[in-house]
Amino acid sequence: AYGIRLDIGFTGQEEARMTRNPYGIKIEVNMSSGTKYVDSIMAFSPNRENLLGSHNFYPHRYSGLEYNHFVYCSNQYRNHNLNTAAFVNSHEATFGPWPTQDGLCSLEDHRDLEIATQVKHLVLTDLIDDIIIGNADASEAEIIAMAEAFNADYPSVKVDLDQEISDVERKVVLDELHSYRGDRSAYILRSTMTRIKYKNEEFPPHNTIDIKRGDLLVDNVDFGQYKGEMQIALKEMENIGRVNVVGRISDDELFLLDFLKPWSNFKLIENK
Repeated sequence: AYGIRLDIGFTGQEEARMTRNPYGIKIEVNMSSGTKYVDSIMAFSPNRENLLGSHNFYPHRYSGLEYNHFVYCSNQYRNHNLNTAAFVNSHEATFGPWPTQDGLCSLEDHRDLEIATQVKHLVLTDLIDDIIIGNADASEAEIIAMAEAFNADYPSVKVDLDQEISDVERKVVLDELHSYRGDRSAYILRSTMTRIKYKNEEFPPHNTIDIKRGDLLVDNVDFGQYKGEMQIALKEMENIGRVNVVGRISDDELFLLDFLKPWSNFKLIENK
């Protein structure tokens, strides 16, 4: 056996003693309660290497963890430098520990999302070390997508491109490793190096409609020295004709915009 998970647990002293077992068996405790439970365990000097935390999974729709509570509970374990885990939901799996289930995820917001999107979100929170599929059996395609999202060098966000996007604009969006400029604006996430790399390309005006949150933007020739700069809209804005709207973040991953950090790098991938 690798470990034992305690869903309810004891007083803290028992768990601490259990971590000092001669077999190296891991003692995994429930991270989702929001009480001072882990502090009680730490007060009795456990073997930190054998103490793990994992969130619950929730087969009942609408019963999963609310995001702010998830963050609060996760930080309790992060503050003690303990390994953390959470569950994601396969949409191909049909088997779980209970006869009635609507998936087996930790966060309620994840229940209907693609498994790769669930994983991207948990990775971007920087709160979870291990991600487990709660139900069985996930498809091979889901496992591959999960592994790619978990092991990616940089986070990626799915995008839907406009039919009128030009070849060079497609390169600006999809072929570049984007960097979120650190002197950030409340209105746009700026990836400014594209205007340097593509400064000799043509960016004629097209699809200069008003802008919504999540739109992919490329400044056209009428924006002077900014021609070719790629941006993502963070708020609604009027478009006076100098910005081409070339696509938008896919609806199911639009929320990931809130988790991209200034000075971080990311990629945009076309939604298939």
